[in-house]
Amino acid sequence: MAVTDTENALLGETTCGSLLQKLQEIWDEVGETDEERDKMLLQIEKECLDVYKRKVELAAKSRAELLQALSDAKVELSSLLSALGEKSFVGPTKTSGTIKEQLAAIAPVLEQLWKQKEERVKEFSEVQSQIQKICGEIAGNLSLSEQAAAVDEADLTLKKLDEYQAQLQELQKEKSDRLHKVLEFVSTVHDLCAVLGMDFFSTVTEVHPSLNDSTGVQSKSISNDTLSRLAKTVLSLKEDKKQRLHKLQEFATQLIDLWNLMDTPDEERKLFDHVTCNISASVDEVTVPGALALDLIEQAEVEVERLDQLKASRMKEIAFKKQADLEEIYARAHIEIDPVAAREKILALIDSGNVEPAELLADMDGQIAKAKDEALSRKDILDKVEKWMSACEEESWLEDYNRDENRYNASRGAHLNLKRAEKARILVNKIPALVDSLVAKTRAWEEDRGISFTYDGVPLLAMLDEYAMLRQEREDEKRRMRDQKKYQHEPQSTEQEAVFGSRPSPARPASTKKVVGPRANGGANGTPSRRLSLNANGSRSMSKDGRRDSINRPAAPANHVAMSKEDAASHVSGTDPIPASP
Repeated sequence: MAVTDTENALLGETTCGSLLQKLQEIWDEVGETDEERDKMLLQIEKECLDVYKRKVELAAKSRAELLQALSDAKVELSSLLSALGEKSFVGPTKTSGTIKEQLAAIAPVLEQLWKQKEERVKEFSEVQSQIQKICGEIAGNLSLSEQAAAVDEADLTLKKLDEYQAQLQELQKEKSDRLHKVLEFVSTVHDLCAVLGMDFFSTVTEVHPSLNDSTGVQSKSISNDTLSRLAKTVLSLKEDKKQRLHKLQEFATQLIDLWNLMDTPDEERKLFDHVTCNISASVDEVTVPGALALDLIEQAEVEVERLDQLKASRMKEIAFKKQADLEEIYARAHIEIDPVAAREKILALIDSGNVEPAELLADMDGQIAKAKDEALSRKDILDKVEKWMSACEEESWLEDYNRDENRYNASRGAHLNLKRAEKARILVNKIPALVDSLVAKTRAWEEDRGISFTYDGVPLLAMLDEYAMLRQEREDEKRRMRDQKKYQHEPQSTEQEAVFGSRPSPARPASTKKVVGPRANGGANGTPSRRLSLNANGSRSMSKDGRRDSINRPAAPANHVAMSKEDAASHVSGTDPIPASP
């Protein structure tokens, strides 16, 4: 019990003096010698010194660690301030005191700077990731745009962040421009494919799959390769459009030429309005979807081939139709041509194949235009010839009327004949002036063109000359007859009548003199054409086509011209004046 109490007492004591006192008491009780006691005390002092040494070493080591931590904290603080560019940052206010106090003062500052660094690194990472993504899109490298951006934590200054943000803005603008250009190219490809009748989706996805309409705008490829391939595609489509338009215009021109050649009706032409509507259009003006589709061009080509085959069979029909038009123009203008020879020549040219049908018809069109011009130049003279012939008919009727002894009887229609006679006398009195005007115009026409003006193959001046001479002879004959009636008796008159019975009377054609009679016209279609020839009763006959019929017409009275071409030519006088009636 004593030992236990002692131990408890030793455990309860905490000071070295109380423990030494207890030890002295134990030694006294045990009877330890002084040597043993000194030896044990030395051992105790040595052990105490070792404990103190260890404690000092541990304390020194702890102090060194704390100093190192403080130094590291200061270095880290300097590094963070440098990386973040916080030159104006206010550091820990307590720079003196114990080590632990200094560490306690710097710790919240470091914590604040670490949070700021984490936020700054996050900002840098986002900006650099966007930059890297856009660069990857421009370069067309998807793996590059998916990689995480490496942030340089040594420089996290706001200046560097601003530089990255400025670079990002430039790249975003470039991306927007590229995207706009891509969309423009895609729109152009769409329009071109529509005009050319091509599949737009297969064409544009062949350049890049992201260009399909099913993908979002921001997902479309904007790489250099995509832009280059789009530009090449647009150029290729534009070249195809240009070539197809040129081909279509060639077919359209051929169609129009063939239609004009064969007088194709408008109903058939309207079936190809979608082809001919672009005959003079430029490449940029053709925007209608399917206007240059291959099937449309093939359709036009097939129609051209069909018309080419049809052209040969209808060429003779068309050529003869134009020849008939030409003959009609010459017939109405009273110009003689040889229609048989002309038709034989056309047949020979077509059968020989030495001349293109278009050239042949163009030449005939030129002949028709020339004939129209010539007919127009003759119109004024022909109008006067008509008036002259009408006046001659009235003159013939008036002579018959004056010769009728019963003209004043009160018979039915007598008053109408009387009115006609009055008008006829006025018209007959105008004949000399009309003839003079006609001669002047005819001579002027001949001098201007250097050729003779013929009427159904007979020189008009010769007809007018003979008419004037016969008119003068008739007036002289009338004067002689009046003189004979005045100075001779009745028997002499009877004898004289027997003598002059063979001369032409004013109203009957002479049997010995050449007067106007029927003559075949060497005109355009072989039908007779009127010359200066009137019926005995002063009427004129007309053929179906409006020309004067001279085949079954009786001989004209003595006051009109009738001669062959050779006889008429012998009477032509370009300088002698035509005698007028007194």
